[in-house]
Amino acid sequence: MTKIKICGLMTIEDIDAVNQAKPDFAGFIFAGGRHHIDLDQAIKLREHLDPRIISVGVFVDAPIEEILKAVNSGAISIVQLHGNESEEVVDYLHDKNIKVIQVFNPTDEKFNTGADYTMLDSDSGEILDWKNLLIIPDILAGSINSANVDKAIKIVKPKIIDVSRGVETNGKKDINKIRQIVNEVHNS
Repeated sequence: MTKIKICGLMTIEDIDAVNQAKPDFAGFIFAGGRHHIDLDQAIKLREHLDPRIISVGVFVDAPIEEILKAVNSGAISIVQLHGNESEEVVDYLHDKNIKVIQVFNPTDEKFNTGADYTMLDSDSGEILDWKNLLIIPDILAGSINSANVDKAIKIVKPKIIDVSRGVETNGKKDINKIRQIVNEVHNS
């Protein structure tokens, strides 16, 4: 069964929605942008999150101390590296028994195979050309929504689908869209 991560959670209402839909992973973004939250917010959201849902923290070239603080606080269980982090950073996190998702985009010529999961994301908001991927990722992201998730799973066969904006209406998480895509992925 393919799993799913709902990323970019920011509010208690977002947490309530994922608690009802039961995705496998929930993502908190510490990397700036529209979905950015701080550690105090993430701790509060994690307290409300169903303990069976694994929390992931998204970082872009963050200081290792910041990453460790988020893990040690209990806000997150897995670290997602979305920048230009080196293999040494991945190795250091592994030495601390922290699982790592390393994110790549289709133009990357090499990728870190030391991570627990590789994730392919378009970084452009565009749908990837799934039929011509050079990297077959563990996790697939990039403009995925209910209308195209079945096709993405059939073509790429990722272990995990990652969505954020694809489950939003007017810039906010939409419980109906979350429920629908979680059901589609879990039944694929």
